[in-house]
Amino acid sequence: MNDYNLKYGSRDVVKAAIYMALSENRDEEKILKHQYHENGIKCCAVDFGGDYISSITKIIERAVVAAKREEVIFENHAEQGAVAGATREALNQISSKAIGLNIGGKIGVARYNDHVAVSIFFGVGLLHLNEIAIGVGHRVV
Repeated sequence: MNDYNLKYGSRDVVKAAIYMALSENRDEEKILKHQYHENGIKCCAVDFGGDYISSITKIIERAVVAAKREEVIFENHAEQGAVAGATREALNQISSKAIGLNIGGKIGVARYNDHVAVSIFFGVGLLHLNEIAIGVGHRVV
């Protein structure tokens, strides 16, 4: 992890997180994860849903737990905090659209060396009247 001859930068890592969040099913996730892993980018994805306000903490926890479980990050405060902070930033980007409504979607987390990115793909709405939004956060560990 300390090889600083960076092949990829923050833009590439954010792009990987976005693609993971946009993946349609577990099979597509596995394919993307394998392709990115071959290039040295670790990534994972996890689903979420519920009322926006009551789901904020759950979304942050799901992102951190998935990143640890899939070995995208190590189990230490700095790396867990980076994922939590990037997730919080992604949530803040869509909060004005989501407050008071139900949300559902997928969280994508990607890492290359010291770059960590979280992308959250949201369906925001009531009944069948959905708005779509993507929030993205990036941190350096």
